[in-house]
Amino acid sequence: MILVADSGSSKTDWMGYHNGETIKFSTPGINPYFLSEQEITKLISKNESLLQYADEVKEIYFFGAGCSSPDKHEVVSNGLSAVFDHAFISVDHDLLGSVYATCGNAEGLNCILGTGSNICYFDGKKIHDGHHGLGYVLGDEGSGTFFGKKVLLSYMYNKMPSNLAAEFKKSFPAEKEQIITNVYQKPFPNIYLAGFSRFMANHQDHPFIQDILRTGFQEFVDTNVKDYPKHKNVPCHFVGSIAYYYQETLISVLIENGIEPGKILQKPIEELFNFILNKEGIVPTSELKSKSIF
Repeated sequence: MILVADSGSSKTDWMGYHNGETIKFSTPGINPYFLSEQEITKLISKNESLLQYADEVKEIYFFGAGCSSPDKHEVVSNGLSAVFDHAFISVDHDLLGSVYATCGNAEGLNCILGTGSNICYFDGKKIHDGHHGLGYVLGDEGSGTFFGKKVLLSYMYNKMPSNLAAEFKKSFPAEKEQIITNVYQKPFPNIYLAGFSRFMANHQDHPFIQDILRTGFQEFVDTNVKDYPKHKNVPCHFVGSIAYYYQETLISVLIENGIEPGKILQKPIEELFNFILNKEGIVPTSELKSKSIF
């Protein structure tokens, strides 16, 4: 059995190939900056549906946020190998996974706009990293955490229009002290802040929200996309819920900057899974049958 995983800080999407069928499931996010080897093992061990296949798994291809260095690869690999002790495990950065899903073997820019944000240039054979991916404290322009913080601050500083503020209070009744506790004292403040970005979904046509979106996407373009000399010569692909749900505004900002929009995927897992299976020569994707185990 082969497993392919695409992991962000919030959620991990998995697909497996077993007895002629594809299997789909999900687990909480696995990010080695926030989880130790033991915590990763414990997280996986809680999933009984996944454990039933543990002895049959022979290969795992894991692409995850925070997996950009050998020591972080080792954290994830060791955490997984404690459960899948018969498997060869490959761990790499989520950027590479999204490149496989969007660019395939073609040249292009690949961007992640989910809980966090990142970008790279792919020349058709290898990734060329820039100076980005600095995380939610220093960077993450245009991400869920970025927008969640903008929306939350506009409410707390009383800068949000009164009609929106009333709706925000209904959706997020937490008071200042509780918010500060969640941001500064509890784990995963990036995920907590990103949760506030969901408020934009039902109000994205409001001029105030549109301004936040356009300003945020423009900042991502200025800080990240324009850093690459070929940004006007190759398609610019995106992966992640923020890019997907607000793609109309995102595409508008890209076109205004002379950038060609490419694929915009909410989740890269299916395209990534098909790419890996084809790359490994395991099975033609046209022959795959699918089922979900939970």
